[in-house]
Amino acid sequence: MLIKKPQAMKIMFKNMDPIKKAEEYIEKRLRKTNRILKNVLKFEIEIDLDKKGKYRVELMVKTPYALYRSENISESIEGSADIACDELYAQIAKDKGKLIDLKRRGARSLKKKIVIDGNARVKK
Repeated sequence: MLIKKPQAMKIMFKNMDPIKKAEEYIEKRLRKTNRILKNVLKFEIEIDLDKKGKYRVELMVKTPYALYRSENISESIEGSADIACDELYAQIAKDKGKLIDLKRRGARSLKKKIVIDGNARVKK
């Protein structure tokens, strides 16, 4: 496989036969997402073919603190996978950015509350 698999990676094909090439392509696209997430509990990938001949790709990533989901419908598996993976990556990056900002704000507020002894900086 192209990415380090988490404990559970479930790939489901509905209304179609499993396609190894599509599975490998989606895993390749998820490598970027897997890099910024440290501990992923479960990946769920669902590929569905409707009666009109369009493919629906749904991606779900479960982590200990959040659940990320993305879905797209288009005429090719690769196109749906590209857009769904990009949406998923954007969700994860936004959430990770919020966590980093909260940590920085907390550190700033702690620095403001620290009181330095006035005699500590006096030259003698």
